Amino acid sequence: ASGQGAQKPGMGADMLDIPEVASVFACASDVLGRDVAALVRDASPEELNDTRNAQIAIAALSVGMGRALEARGIVPDALLGFSLGQISAMVLGGMLVEEDAFALIAERSRLMGEAADANPGVMSALLKITLPEAEVLCAQCAEGEVLVPANLNGGGQIVVAGTPAAVARAEEAWAASKGRFSRLATSGAFHSPLMVPAQEPFADYLAQVEFREPVVPVIGNVHAAPLDAAGARDELVAHLVSPVQFEASVAKLQEAGAKIFAEVGFGGVLANLVKRIDRSAPRAAIQDRPSFDAFVEEFGKE
Repeated sequence: ASGQGAQKPGMGADMLDIPEVASVFACASDVLGRDVAALVRDASPEELNDTRNAQIAIAALSVGMGRALEARGIVPDALLGFSLGQISAMVLGGMLVEEDAFALIAERSRLMGEAADANPGVMSALLKITLPEAEVLCAQCAEGEVLVPANLNGGGQIVVAGTPAAVARAEEAWAASKGRFSRLATSGAFHSPLMVPAQEPFADYLAQVEFREPVVPVIGNVHAAPLDAAGARDELVAHLVSPVQFEASVAKLQEAGAKIFAEVGFGGVLANLVKRIDRSAPRAAIQDRPSFDAFVEEFGKE
């Protein structure tokens, strides 16, 4: 399930007339008291990039597509989300009901937005770097500020997060050693210690939310291991400040015999990361009507 940062105006608009997708968007709109479908149809890039809007729109699309695939006989053997996508994966895995998930995402994005306003930060993807190199670079460039590896994406790609000055020093140092980097379109340093202020209020909120045992395995981002109802709250609280273990999670699924990785959501970012990790792994990015129809044609059951 796709993460934040993949959003584009008009994304998935041609999916909104699929009944299962429409029903998930209606649920999100009911919970939030606003028209979530209008966000994917009409929002400006600025409006959609606001973390509070981006998270809801991407999650509604991921869950809606997952439900639409299930209705056509395509049921996953395991689920993995990236960052925000972890919550979409929990819904598709039966751990969270949709209404609770959208309320939870609204609260999570509000708390993350507040933490980002209080502790401004940025994220940047460093290319062709190993984790030991990234750890050394962060230690050298932090200068007493926050700077950490935040997304361990695999294929030599690691996203670092921290204060704007520290991330700029890391980018400069990496460029000086002939490395490439790409600044992400996020509004804060997510999965870093700059999100600590969001943890306690989020833990208080989650104490009131009901989690169920998964019906198919859901791999968590923090430990790259299957989640259960008892550990779900701790995982989501730690998740705010912990690196996303995407490469290790993909490896875990491959060990378990994964035959195809199908990304539901938008942007195709995760399908590309799977390709970087293992060129031979079959993958699909399902993000609009043509890619949805083609996937159903190939794997669906009447």
